[in-house]
Amino acid sequence: MLIRVPPPHPLRESDVTPEAVYRDRRRFLAGLGLAGAALAVPGLARAAVRQPAELAVGNRSELAGGEALTDYETVSTYNNYYEFGTGKGEPARTAHTLRTRPWTVRVEGECAAPGTVDIEELLTGLEERIYRHRCVEAWSIVVPWVGFPLSRFLQRFRPTGNARYVAFETLYDPEQMPLTRSGVLDWPYREGLRIDEAMHPLAFLSVGMYGRVLPNQNGAPLRLTIPWKYGFKSIKSIVAIRFTERQPATTWQTMAPREYGFYANVNPEVDHPRWSQRRERRLGELWKRDTLMFNGYPEVAALYTGMDLKRYY
Repeated sequence: MLIRVPPPHPLRESDVTPEAVYRDRRRFLAGLGLAGAALAVPGLARAAVRQPAELAVGNRSELAGGEALTDYETVSTYNNYYEFGTGKGEPARTAHTLRTRPWTVRVEGECAAPGTVDIEELLTGLEERIYRHRCVEAWSIVVPWVGFPLSRFLQRFRPTGNARYVAFETLYDPEQMPLTRSGVLDWPYREGLRIDEAMHPLAFLSVGMYGRVLPNQNGAPLRLTIPWKYGFKSIKSIVAIRFTERQPATTWQTMAPREYGFYANVNPEVDHPRWSQRRERRLGELWKRDTLMFNGYPEVAALYTGMDLKRYY
């Protein structure tokens, strides 16, 4: 297997080529611990990003229309993760401080069987789905995520008839997450979905990508993947999930309601106040392309029948 070692200078987006080999992965549970240890040591962090442990992947679904994958190096070094820096390249350099073991997820609220789940319980029966993602900054990526349907996870807690929404919360730990000592956001990071959105077959919980353990800067060890919505809805490093009767407060909607709505569906007809959403550029490509309604996933349109999607953006 060839391992490309990047030059010391930052990778230019125009140099990115699709990653062609990422399949036929195997379980390497011992490596999970090694990867976590390496990420905790600054000197080993970059090596751990390039050579994370591999995951056993079962079923695979091609859900991005056969589009070429974005290069792994780009996806793992061009990130939004404000707990580790506001620049796109900062999280890859600083997220080694995040300790992903031990890790548990607490589920509570309007459900008949609340409980706490250890991340190790979630590493069996994995599948791979290739999704395209659109970010509000007018760039997009295509990634093969490893994980499982969100509905499969939520149903085990038996949500009641009062559960109309699902709220998610990121880890808040200033010791591990240096930027949470600042006031750049109202910590911890929070997101939410309507219950029918959460139960849709496209909604996904990811523990890896490209057949490998999820890098810290991409939301390890557990992140949400909602491909028809803008990227900020795909909350990272989840520690708490709550079924609620009322729409939960979310971080960006609270901080900047004119710019970031609760639904955040990809809609080229709704401009961000500071730029147009009609065109996007795939990282690694020179030319822009038209932005597709629901990011090119028309099967979710039925979720919003009768809604004014310019008002409920």
